[in-house]
Amino acid sequence: MSTFPVIDPATLETIADLPDQGLDEARQAVDAAAGAFRGWSRTAPRRRSEILHHTFELMLRDRDELAQLISRENGKSLVDAAGEVTYAAEFFRWFAEEAVRPGGDYGEAPAGGSRTLVSHGPVGVAALVTPWNFPAAMITRKIGPALAAGCTAVVKPAAETPLTALAINRLLTEAGLPDGVVTVVTTTDAPGVVGAWLADQRVRKISFTGSTGIGRVLLRQAADRVVNSSMELGGNAPFIVTEDADLDAAVAGAMIAKFRNGGQACTAANRFFVHAAVADEFLAKFGTAVEKLTVGAAADGSAIGPLISENAVRRVTRTVEKLIEAGARITHRAHVPEAAGHFYPPTVLVDAPNLPEEIFGPVAPITTWTDEDALIEQVNATEYGLAAYVFAGDLARAIRLGESIEAGMIGINRGLVSDPSAPFGGMKQSGLGREGARDGLREFQETRYLSVDWPS
Repeated sequence: MSTFPVIDPATLETIADLPDQGLDEARQAVDAAAGAFRGWSRTAPRRRSEILHHTFELMLRDRDELAQLISRENGKSLVDAAGEVTYAAEFFRWFAEEAVRPGGDYGEAPAGGSRTLVSHGPVGVAALVTPWNFPAAMITRKIGPALAAGCTAVVKPAAETPLTALAINRLLTEAGLPDGVVTVVTTTDAPGVVGAWLADQRVRKISFTGSTGIGRVLLRQAADRVVNSSMELGGNAPFIVTEDADLDAAVAGAMIAKFRNGGQACTAANRFFVHAAVADEFLAKFGTAVEKLTVGAAADGSAIGPLISENAVRRVTRTVEKLIEAGARITHRAHVPEAAGHFYPPTVLVDAPNLPEEIFGPVAPITTWTDEDALIEQVNATEYGLAAYVFAGDLARAIRLGESIEAGMIGINRGLVSDPSAPFGGMKQSGLGREGARDGLREFQETRYLSVDWPS
């Protein structure tokens, strides 16, 4: 079998060479998941819960090692990576608690004569496809609810960051997960492997996180067999600052919303709308904070790591060039030392046009506004609707603005919206379904009801 290298994007060194698995291994993974499904789905919810909770504890035990691994294959800072491990582990704890509450209902038919018994069972073998930007969290927020519901799973992590998925799978095994319940397939042939899973009659669920373009392709393939689908797709998050906002809090929130993982997040603030009355002050504070960011390898203690690839650097570079051609100006930039990795300087621009696509990099384009109705029209002038951020002094106004934005998640006076206990997902072309919360478990369940004859 051929292999492929996993590259450290900060140093361009090879971390590991992994088997480049193909269609045979994809089928074997489904064989294992289908074979294990009957036993796992009939495993007591309490036992499934215990395995998930034990895995949560093991992830915290190995937090430092997992953070180092994430930093090496993804490039993000160690602080960022350690935060991701803690966040990722919480999905196992949350769904350990949800596993013992599969839900159900009982009722009397309005016309009388029968009773209705409703139960929620596992959908079946689930194909889980995850991106490179959060290699731990994107895995656990899919595996957690799948296992809690009683599903078995085949997992395809991104070829750029497969080592974290393999490490988490080893912890699941250590926690007592039976063989075959979860199988990770490492491959550079994502279309072939995922296409084979979608064509396999035994696969009943696809859960994908990635670009809207790839999501559309997978939905077309899923439609051939009407496969249950969850899609967490692209974003184009606005970041709104009103004239009465606490600017220090807004700047702190902006630094998180924009620069977490170097801006390589679907929830990253992509378009900054700052009220004209406070624009100069916000720009001065925000620009100063951006210029102070340290850029470099995680091992050096840097706050901002590299982008994932040379292609990513070229794409961000082209985006900034187009913004400048449209009239934007660079006002602030962090220093990037000479290095071999895929680095791009955190950058602030002003007079930026409304972006149709996400930047997926450490670039903050700022425009000003004065009219609230025109602002909302501009904010919603995108096919995406994943996340948004509003900073305002008047809480009622902030909530009103938030409820006017066509997005699934709104941060009100905070730059972070993700939480295992909250439903993660978007509107419009940003996807289908939700991850996390009670909704996340439902994505991996089928509803069945029994109509029971009940003579009066």
